[in-house]
Amino acid sequence: MTINLTRIYTKLGDSGQTHLGDMSRVSKLHPRVEAYGTVDELNATIGVVLLQPGLPPAFGQWLSRIQNDLLDLGADLAVPHGDDKERLRVSSEYTQWLERACDEVLAKLKPLRTFVIPGGDAAAAHLHLARTVCRRAERRAVAVEDCNPEVLRYLNRLSDLLFILSRAVNETAESLWEPGAHAAGQGTEPTKG
Repeated sequence: MTINLTRIYTKLGDSGQTHLGDMSRVSKLHPRVEAYGTVDELNATIGVVLLQPGLPPAFGQWLSRIQNDLLDLGADLAVPHGDDKERLRVSSEYTQWLERACDEVLAKLKPLRTFVIPGGDAAAAHLHLARTVCRRAERRAVAVEDCNPEVLRYLNRLSDLLFILSRAVNETAESLWEPGAHAAGQGTEPTKG
């Protein structure tokens, strides 16, 4: 696949439309554009995760690989299925790699008995943010009429991995949900000044 970016601005999108990968023109609000745009946002969010102190080097390498894979995912989403040209499509191998990474890290974590409150140190908090953007990308991809089912599986598994990585980074400082902890006046009260 050859990419040739000689001009960044073309003025072709000034009217609220854009080209898909097959050169068809659609609204920038088209579900396909929403989906690959949100995948792009996810990729940028992972770029911010990579800047955080406390991120283990192995996780950084994995996330760098994922950033490249997300560009493949965006390319898949950007081209409707059905033409005769050979296109870049996400395959089951992408998702299987994520599953292996999930299993490797999850094997070292304590089992959960409740939900995790997003936060903790900077790396964990940003991983949680990336996880929520990933879930939105998955919802956007569901709205694409002929979405490659492997794209949906990949995004679903990626959000799982981001959650697992956030737990691994934050294991000692993990905040857990206590259902009803502040119901009926329980818990701490604001102090009056």
